[in-house]
Amino acid sequence: MAVYDLEEQEQIASAKAFWKQYGNLITGAIVVAAIGVGGYYGWQGYQNKKTGEASAIYGVLTQAAEAKDSARVKVAAGELVEKYSGTSYAPMGALMAGKVLFDAGDLKSARAQLTWATEHGSNELRDVARLHLAAVLLDDKAYDEALKVLQTAPEEGFAARFAELKGDVLFAQGKAADARTSYQEALSKLNADKAGEGSAVAAQSAGPYKELLQQKLDALGGA
Repeated sequence: MAVYDLEEQEQIASAKAFWKQYGNLITGAIVVAAIGVGGYYGWQGYQNKKTGEASAIYGVLTQAAEAKDSARVKVAAGELVEKYSGTSYAPMGALMAGKVLFDAGDLKSARAQLTWATEHGSNELRDVARLHLAAVLLDDKAYDEALKVLQTAPEEGFAARFAELKGDVLFAQGKAADARTSYQEALSKLNADKAGEGSAVAAQSAGPYKELLQQKLDALGGA
């Protein structure tokens, strides 16, 4: 029994020595881990809360857009961009606002919203925003800016639309030969898109669109 007590005392003494040497380090690691886990779930909760709030504002924006209330659209879109820029609703809202404001004749605000969408949107949404922005710039006779927006290659499925709009800008500049080249490129891209499954252009009514491109070419004496 005395031997057992001696061994037990040695184990206790050894444990005390170990804890004395490494106790603070272990405690600190446990605290850091706890904070990390708590912080993760806290951050997730915060993000979910922000997303829910952004969704509600996006709903308000959608209703305002349907009512063609450009003033309310501008306010809602501004709130999304200012307070919820990290959510997916912000670029979607900016894109929608840009279209509504353009239709309302507020080109300056439309340009601002669409520019933000091109800088913060992702993939297809970014390219749709770029197309709308280039169209606004074309309408505003800012031809060089429009061409700059269209300069970067888009995602697959948008190439024909980009080439066509580039042709429209070049035609507006009086560059008929360059416009013809862009329309020919658009037709070529459209045929390539039709051959690919699930592309954005192929999903649309490609027949009438191809006819439109051919009409633009014919008007310029192209084949």
